[in-house]
Amino acid sequence: MSERSHFVPQATATNAAPSRRHLVTGAAVVAALGGATAEALAQGAPGNLRFLNPPTSFKNPGFNHAVEATGPGRILYIAGQQGRDIDNKIVGAPGDFRAQAEQVFLNIKGALGAAGGGFEHVVKLCHYFIDLQAHFRMMRDIRLKYFDPARMPASTMIQVGALTDEKAIYEVDVVAVLPPA
Repeated sequence: MSERSHFVPQATATNAAPSRRHLVTGAAVVAALGGATAEALAQGAPGNLRFLNPPTSFKNPGFNHAVEATGPGRILYIAGQQGRDIDNKIVGAPGDFRAQAEQVFLNIKGALGAAGGGFEHVVKLCHYFIDLQAHFRMMRDIRLKYFDPARMPASTMIQVGALTDEKAIYEVDVVAVLPPA
C-alpha cells in the first residue's frame, strides 16, 4: 500500500496527450462495463476474459500481450504492494527479493479475496524493481505459483530509482476484473 510521492501531470490544453496509465485505466473500464454475450454471462468470470497473443507479437510464456475483458464485471484496482507483513514491516533479510516478492503475492491474494476474487481474475500487473536485471527471472518463477501459464495477465516490468521505503526492493500494482456482485 504505497503512496507515490512523484507528480504525474494531467492533460491540459497545451499537453493534450493522455498518459499510458490513463489509457490502460480507460480501456479496463470500457472493457468491464461493456455488454456481455450470453456465453460470457453463462460462464461468469473468468469466462469474460480472453488472453491474447497476436500473431504480430513475439511469444513469451511469462505474460500475454493483451487481455480482453467483456462485461458485466467489477474492476478491482489494487494499490502498489510491497513485501510488508501485517505489522507494516518489510519481510526477510535486507535485500531478500524472494521473501519480499512472496509477501507481495500473499498481500495481493488477500486483497483479491476481500473482493471475492482470485488470481484467475487478474488482467494486469505492473512490477517496479529496484534492480530489474537481478530479479526479473526470479519473479517469473514466483508468478508461476499463482497464475495458470495459459492465462498469464498482461505484465509490465520497470526499474525505478526508489520506492517509498528504502528497505523495499519490489512493488507491484494490480488490475483485476471480477464477476458481477
